[in-house]
Amino acid sequence: METKSSSGKLKMMSNKELAMFCDQMAMIIKAGQTPEAGINLMLEDAASDEARRILEPIAKMCDIGEPFHRACAESGVFPKYALDMMEIGNTSGKLDDVLESLANHYNREEAVAQSIKSAVTYPFLIICMMLIVILVLVIKVLPIFQQVFIQLGTEMTGFSKNLLNFGNTLSTYSAIFIGLVIVIALLFLYFTKFPAGKKKWSLFCAKCPLTRGFYEKIAAGRFASAMAIMKAAGLDTDKSLDLTSQLVDNEIMIKKIDECRKLMDGDENHEPISFSESLAKTGIFSAMYSKMVNIGFKSGSVDKVFKKIADSYDEEIDNTLSNTISILEPTLVIILSIVVCLILLSVIMPLMGIMSSIG
Repeated sequence: METKSSSGKLKMMSNKELAMFCDQMAMIIKAGQTPEAGINLMLEDAASDEARRILEPIAKMCDIGEPFHRACAESGVFPKYALDMMEIGNTSGKLDDVLESLANHYNREEAVAQSIKSAVTYPFLIICMMLIVILVLVIKVLPIFQQVFIQLGTEMTGFSKNLLNFGNTLSTYSAIFIGLVIVIALLFLYFTKFPAGKKKWSLFCAKCPLTRGFYEKIAAGRFASAMAIMKAAGLDTDKSLDLTSQLVDNEIMIKKIDECRKLMDGDENHEPISFSESLAKTGIFSAMYSKMVNIGFKSGSVDKVFKKIADSYDEEIDNTLSNTISILEPTLVIILSIVVCLILLSVIMPLMGIMSSIG
C-alpha cells in the first residue's frame, strides 16, 4: 500500500489499495478471525514502511477495544464512505459481506478509471506527435524550401507561403508559444492530479454534449454499485440514498437522487410514488432497469439486482470506450497523414513545375 506523499505524510488510499485491503480483511473475517486478529496478520506480512504506518494505529486502536471502523479512521487514509460502510457492517454483524462488497466496488472504480486512462492516453500521444511533426515541418523544413525557391528566382505562394509566415511568427514569438505550452501543461496537471481540478473537469464533462451520455452511464453505474452495497448491508432505502449521494461525485446525479427522495416522500400537490417509479421518473435508470429494481424488492433480492445493473453499466462503458478508440485512433492517423501530405505537396508541386520549366 504505497500511500506516502512527497511531504512524508500519508495520503488517502487509492481505489486499488482500498480494494486490496477490503478484500484481504473480508477473507480473514470469513475464515473465522476477528478484525483485530486480521489487522495483526496483515501487519506481520506488511512489506513496506508505508503499509506498517497505516496498519499500526489500526492495530493499536483494535487492541484497546475500539470498533473496527474507528480504528481505521485513526489512520487517516480511508474515505468517509468506506468508514461509514464499515460502521454499518459492524452494527449489522455483516462486516465481512460489507468489506467484500466494498472490495468489488473499488475494483470496479479502478477498472473504470484505467479504461478511461487507456482511452485518453494513446489519442493524446498521437495528437502530440501530430503537433510536433507539423511544427518541425513549418518551422524547420519550409524555410529550407524557401531558400531553394529564392535561389531559383521565385518565392513560395498560396498555402505554403501562409504556412511559412505562420512558422516565422512562431519562431519570432517562441517565448510566448513556450509559455502557452507550459500553461497548458500546468492546467493538464491541475485537472488530472488535484481533487479540485478533477471535480471541475468531471463537472465539465458531465455537462458537455459530447461526453454527457458517457458520464451519465458512469454515474448511474456508481449509483447501482453503491445501492447494492447498502441493500446487502440491510439499510433502508432513505439511508441508502443518503449515503449513495456522498459517493456518486456527480452533481447532476446528486440532484436526481434528491429529486428521487422528494418524489418518494410526496407533498401536498403530489402523492408519494414507489422507489422504482421515482428512479424512472428522475432518469436515474431506464424504465427497464427500474422495473428490475421493483422485481428485486418483491423477490427480496434487490441487492443482486443492483449488482447486475452495475455490471451492465460496466459493459456499456467498456463498449463505448472500445468503440471510441477503434474510431479515434485511425482517424487521427489519417488526419496526420493528410496534413503532412498537404504541407509537402504545397511545396513539392510548385518546385517540380519550376524544375520542369528549367529543363
